[in-house]
Amino acid sequence: MIQRYSRPEMRAIWSDENKLNLWLNIELFALEALVKERVVPARDAAKIRAACQAWQRNLPGLVARQKELEKTLNHDVIAFTTAVAEKVNDRASRWFHFGLTSSDVGDTACAVQMVQSADILIRDVKEARRVIARRVREHRFTPCIGRSHGIHAEPTTFGLKLALMYDEFGRALERLERARHVAAVGKISGAVGTSAHLSPRVEAHVCRRLGLRPATIATQVVQRDIHAEYQTALALVGASIERWAVEFRHLQRTEVLEAEEPFTRGQKGSSAMPHKRNPITWERLTGLARVLRGNAIAAMENVALWHERDISHSSVERIIFPDSCTLLDYMLHLIIRLMDKLNVYPENMKKNLGLSLGMWNSQTVLLALIRKGLTREEAYQLVQDAAMKTWAVKHAGRDDADFLEQLKADPQISKHFKKGELEKLCSLDFHFKEVNTRFRKLGLG
Repeated sequence: MIQRYSRPEMRAIWSDENKLNLWLNIELFALEALVKERVVPARDAAKIRAACQAWQRNLPGLVARQKELEKTLNHDVIAFTTAVAEKVNDRASRWFHFGLTSSDVGDTACAVQMVQSADILIRDVKEARRVIARRVREHRFTPCIGRSHGIHAEPTTFGLKLALMYDEFGRALERLERARHVAAVGKISGAVGTSAHLSPRVEAHVCRRLGLRPATIATQVVQRDIHAEYQTALALVGASIERWAVEFRHLQRTEVLEAEEPFTRGQKGSSAMPHKRNPITWERLTGLARVLRGNAIAAMENVALWHERDISHSSVERIIFPDSCTLLDYMLHLIIRLMDKLNVYPENMKKNLGLSLGMWNSQTVLLALIRKGLTREEAYQLVQDAAMKTWAVKHAGRDDADFLEQLKADPQISKHFKKGELEKLCSLDFHFKEVNTRFRKLGLG
């Protein structure tokens, strides 16, 4: 899955090369602090640093050697420390990984990877919002029918619909920024988090060099509610993507066709039916959002560990973190492409508006009659009767069904209105008079 959906920049973050490079840096930063603490002789530290830097110039070689050692050792961090010790080839290697436990290295490196990934995802969402904002301005006053329960309700504009999307992705941005902050926690506090073998100053130094905060308190591991919050944030962004994927899938239906995902030159829609232009990309996004939610559930299952730590979370995280970060990056780039090239059909929106024969003005007339002095029950009954008669004319196959004409022909309604007043009420201008207020609140004015 990762290979199919990955983009190079995100894939590099979760590569073995980047992980081991981070492990080397963490070890080197700890070594710096231990030299300052006068635990490690500077001469020995220099030998270790030279070996680490040699491996950093040949990260594929380090990955290969670590994997080879792991076949026998069955422990990835010990395989890593052994590979470095081989490169040091001196008694100075005894100071490498001094006082650290595996999770000091692994969890702290994972925090950096989460931050690096969040930076990319934040950038993606900002780009998606820029594209959506452009389409909002393009269709600010493009009329379309609003629907509730899938049924015609009242008019809105396609620009307002897209403004809602813009706003939702603003919350997605906030969630990712918070997730980045929450995840930026490292720990170098030893086997059960007591700092028994390393001063907290070592932890502070390493975290500062990596741009992280030291965990306020930890066990052998950084607590997994942090990781679950990060995964949940990704899943929520995916849920927002799915929400709009479902919306545009509906709008692409043949009998609606108000918007359509781009259909590229040479593309084919069906192996059996050459005419098909299916919303396959929106459907793909819908499916991938389910994967993100599943991974978030797995992350929540990881929160409960035995005592100061067990290893049940580790195998899960090796899958869900690369997958979720990679998938969301991919999904956001699909959203950017889809919204940039989305085909919009204002004439179909206009045609669909006409299908309900002006009955989308029913609330406007209802409220106008209440203002005229009728009770709500009296006004509702009059307007509903007029609507039902309009539907009856339509269903009888006649082409003269029109809600406004039905209202004007009903003396119990028309007597309350001056000439031209109903026409003014039953207009798009009436419904759109406050539209600009919404755009201004979003900074899209």
